[in-house]
Amino acid sequence: MGKIRKVFICSECGAESPKWFGKCPACESWNTCVEEVVSKDTQEDKQRVWQVAPSISNKGPIPIALTDIQSGTTNRIETPNQELNRVLGGGIVPGSLVLIGGQPGIGKSTLMLQIAMEVPARVLYVSGEESNEQIRMRAERIGTLREECYILTETNTSKILTHAQNLVPQLIIIDSIQTLASPNLDAISGSISQIRECTGELQRYAKETNVPIFIIGHITKEGSIAGPKLLEHIVDAVLQFEGDRHYTYRILRTLKNRFGSTDEMGIYEMQANGLREVSNPSELLLSQTDEALSGSAVAATMEGMRPMLIETQALVSTAVYGNPQRSATGFDLRRLSMLLAVLEKRCGFPFGQNDVFLNIAGGIRVDDPAIDLAIVSALISSLEDVAIPDKVCFAGEVGLSGEIRAVNRVEQRIQEADKLGFEQIFISKYNTKGLDPKRFNIQIFKLGKVEELYNMMFK
Repeated sequence: MGKIRKVFICSECGAESPKWFGKCPACESWNTCVEEVVSKDTQEDKQRVWQVAPSISNKGPIPIALTDIQSGTTNRIETPNQELNRVLGGGIVPGSLVLIGGQPGIGKSTLMLQIAMEVPARVLYVSGEESNEQIRMRAERIGTLREECYILTETNTSKILTHAQNLVPQLIIIDSIQTLASPNLDAISGSISQIRECTGELQRYAKETNVPIFIIGHITKEGSIAGPKLLEHIVDAVLQFEGDRHYTYRILRTLKNRFGSTDEMGIYEMQANGLREVSNPSELLLSQTDEALSGSAVAATMEGMRPMLIETQALVSTAVYGNPQRSATGFDLRRLSMLLAVLEKRCGFPFGQNDVFLNIAGGIRVDDPAIDLAIVSALISSLEDVAIPDKVCFAGEVGLSGEIRAVNRVEQRIQEADKLGFEQIFISKYNTKGLDPKRFNIQIFKLGKVEELYNMMFK
């Protein structure tokens, strides 16, 4: 029997202490101390949790010269889901550990079950939250049942890894890490020590067997993944599944990826029969109305390597109360305040006396500074009550002195606008170096100051 003891663990970094602390001595975070009861197992108890298959070499790693290591020999597992392939950097890497988090009900389990039913490999889907019948009902709703998809309702990591050793799957999905419990610890499921121990066991299994594992994680009310911050350091990739439950669109972002870029994004549409991939988000994120309305402007933005056009909507009205309101949905409120200050200082617009509301259509959030020019155009359009033509788009960053700054990948933005039938695009004049306007059917306007935009569009 292992010795039962109490420890105090930092919920931020996972550091342990025998006594309570207000400030973590490791990461210096305040009020992150959590008391847990754990058992100190012997070395024999740890070794009999699960045994590696005899075919796997038990020899330890030896030092190898960097020049002797073969590169490019890893073959990724490409899934039929192209959006997931894009986010992961080209497919699933064998032996990788991928963590996916998101709000309750956003579609994490639905996405993973669709992957389990679509990928051409033997898959073990482990669920600690639902019964076999519940998973079968959802599987019938979202797709065609497949024999190579195995369901296991278990929370004990020792039994899970034993079943995995006997089944020899090519992909394992865990739903979710907060429901698992290791026999090495007496702590309850979902505690910091249990999450850390279970993730460590899954990592060892994935690296020794070369089987990729997807882990679904819960998030806290602040939006971060529940458990110690060490959880995100252990895994190879962290994916964030986000979106407004009142909208049908879901966005899969990469927060960490050891095998690819962290700038990629996948877009899905939630339907009655599951999640549908959105291959061309520009057509869905643009306005569907034929009537030209003021306060609306189209921006050419980039999400990773993907160009797309989004609609920015602004409403400027006279302030009823003393202090004007500022509200932004899908955009940084502090950056909106900066753009309003630039317009008031450089162009003399009385935004300080008006309420300003900004919305990015489609319920998505955009951090690309290249949409500044579209937001400025939408604000002026709403203030002057002059509609912007529907075949005009913008791509440019606005500086504090009112200059229109250059943005990256401007040719891809222009190509996307040209492909969707736009007739005019406004960009920075500093983006014209090496740009050949004759290659495009769209008319390109070059701007240097915000005042030039006002003179060309609204006078």
